[in-house]
Amino acid sequence: MDKFQAMQAFLRVVESGTFVKAAESMQLPKPTVTRLIQSLEDHLSVKLLNRTTRRVSVTSEGAAYYDRASRLLGELDELEASVVASRSAPKGRLKIDLPGSLGIGVIVPALASFRTKYPDIDLEIGIGDRSVDLIGDNVDCVVRGGELRDQSLIARRVGDVHMVTCASPLYLKANGLPLHPRDLDVTHTLIRAALQPSGRLLPFVLAKDQETVESNGRRIITLNDTNASVAAATAGLGIVCVPSFLVQERIGDGSLELVLPEWDAPSIPIHVVYPPNRHLSAKVRVFVDWIVELFAAHDLLQRKSTLPQRTGANEVPAAGPRAAFDGAVPVAATAN
Repeated sequence: MDKFQAMQAFLRVVESGTFVKAAESMQLPKPTVTRLIQSLEDHLSVKLLNRTTRRVSVTSEGAAYYDRASRLLGELDELEASVVASRSAPKGRLKIDLPGSLGIGVIVPALASFRTKYPDIDLEIGIGDRSVDLIGDNVDCVVRGGELRDQSLIARRVGDVHMVTCASPLYLKANGLPLHPRDLDVTHTLIRAALQPSGRLLPFVLAKDQETVESNGRRIITLNDTNASVAAATAGLGIVCVPSFLVQERIGDGSLELVLPEWDAPSIPIHVVYPPNRHLSAKVRVFVDWIVELFAAHDLLQRKSTLPQRTGANEVPAAGPRAAFDGAVPVAATAN
């Protein structure tokens, strides 16, 4: 029996919950993983796992063994990584999952610099806003927006998505320019975002000085994708509150205009998240560091964000809230 491989197989079975997923993650046949676990149990003279046709669960002895084994293998990985890192670059497959709009609009376009710096890392990227099972799906890390609800995960806050309220000139000409958030409930249509799969509407909140107003709109158009929300606003269907990086070009070319710019919309914190009880490998560490650097250099993901200025008849003043804004309140939401 290869005791080291048997320990690895046991940890993978516990973390993934099935022999099949453990075998896939180790790129081994399922019978091989089964034999490794059986050999480990025979060697220890203790039952580590309870097996049924539907599920695998850990015995009390198995849970204790898992805690010690995961720490031991983590320390061993760290030792090897420190030696390898001193003479070679990180390499291997890195499986990550990114939120839709943030991934497409910010992260993916910048990945060329990551590939140039770390050419031996093979990227496997998922794009979407579904909830990912990091352990079960064998995902190394995810980038997510909003306050974290799963406290068992390890996260590093890397930036903030700042929200702006805007509408098309066509809509504002037809419906008038609101002077206070309360006006939104009287005469205006709000394009609202719905969280999936719950369908819960994200709050439409604006704050100024000590006053905070949550608006519902006289009429509502609900969409579950922020890119679609921007398209709806550009088409003149209503007023929308979306991430600034999605609308900076449209505000710059005049197809969208800021609404109530002196009122701040809540910002959304962005985290890189990875599973607990798993050593942060060199390839994950360099990706996290790269994300931090990317967001630190990205104007529209920082505390003070600027929007492009237009020239001509529709020129926006260079000073004041239209030139800079500061998101103030994190919200429990998903940044698409």
